[in-house]
Amino acid sequence: MLSYFAAAATRVGDTWEAVEVDLDGVDDLDEVVDRLRDVDSSADVSLLFVEADDEYLVVMRLDDGDDLRVFCSDAPFADESKLGAVLLADTDTEPAEVLDDEEVPVKSELDVEPVGDSDLLADLGVSASVLLSLCAKDGMLPSDVTAEVAGQLGCGDVMEEVHEA
Repeated sequence: MLSYFAAAATRVGDTWEAVEVDLDGVDDLDEVVDRLRDVDSSADVSLLFVEADDEYLVVMRLDDGDDLRVFCSDAPFADESKLGAVLLADTDTEPAEVLDDEEVPVKSELDVEPVGDSDLLADLGVSASVLLSLCAKDGMLPSDVTAEVAGQLGCGDVMEEVHEA
C-alpha cells in the first residue's frame, strides 16, 4: 500500500483556496471527481494534486466542475497501487515527451514515463515543457513539483498551508 497526500486547489475569480482531500476507499474515477467537485462546487478551476510514496504525482483538473483532465509524472503508478489505477483509469498511457529548456525532447536520467495531458495547466501559467521538466528533474520529489507548480499558478501559499497542516 503506497502512502499518499492529496490536496485540492480551487479558484473562484482570482482567489485560490486549498484543502486536503481524503481519497481512502475510492473505487473509481467518478468518486475521485465527486470529491474534487465537493471541495467547491462553484469553482471556476479545481485542481487535485496527489503525491504518492515520494515517487508519483498526479494532477487532475476540472473547469466549472466538468471536463476532467489528468496528468501523471510516471506511468508505473497505475500498476503499483489501487489508487494509481483509479486515478489513471481513463488516461492515455502513451508516454509524454520530456523537454529541456529549449523544448527539445530529452531522455530523463530517472527514466520517468509521464502520461496524460501535460498541457493541462498551460493556460494557468505552467507550460507542458515546464511541468515535464520538473517531473524529470533529478532530486525533485512530488511535493517539490507541487510546490513549484502551485507557486507559478498563484496558489503556492494556500497549498503550503495545507501541506504543513
